[in-house]
Amino acid sequence: MTDDLAPPSFSRDDAAAAARTFASTALADVSYAVVDSPVGTLVLAGTERGLVRVAYEDYNGGVDRVLDALAERVSPRILEAPARLDAVRRELDEYFAGRRTEFDLALDWTLTARFGRAILEATAEIPFGRVSTYGAVAAQAGNPKASRAAGRALGANPIPIVVPCHRVVGAGGKLTGYAGGLHRKEALLALEGARV
Repeated sequence: MTDDLAPPSFSRDDAAAAARTFASTALADVSYAVVDSPVGTLVLAGTERGLVRVAYEDYNGGVDRVLDALAERVSPRILEAPARLDAVRRELDEYFAGRRTEFDLALDWTLTARFGRAILEATAEIPFGRVSTYGAVAAQAGNPKASRAAGRALGANPIPIVVPCHRVVGAGGKLTGYAGGLHRKEALLALEGARV
């Protein structure tokens, strides 16, 4: 028998890696990773549809609370699988390094309601380095009188940074609340060179 016909050999480590890969693709509805960023530790979660959650670990009660909420609202089949979020991590790294001005990621809107999704989709169109107001975002979403509802939808944004709710300010340019704390909103706007 020649070497070309010999069956491939696998070590225990290879088998364990193959099992993890299988589990992350076949058994999990939600994959997650915990990553460091210039604005704090982030919990990233994705489904087969796309990125479903970006959470500030400290602001959202820790990794376990984020995962519990995902289990309740998306699926209890959650697995830590950082490789499945490599594209998200890469684009976030490029953004924080100043090499990316818009994200090119599939998004899973499961955690948003109908009007909230319209608000977030309008928010996603605000260009890098620019800001808009709650009233303008509400008008773009189809209800110019719903600036308070827009504020609530933005406060519940499940995908901050990627869906740039930090670019929405109060009338007259006043910085108001942010789902990760006002200091993070200021830091993200400064990173983008936005004038408020």
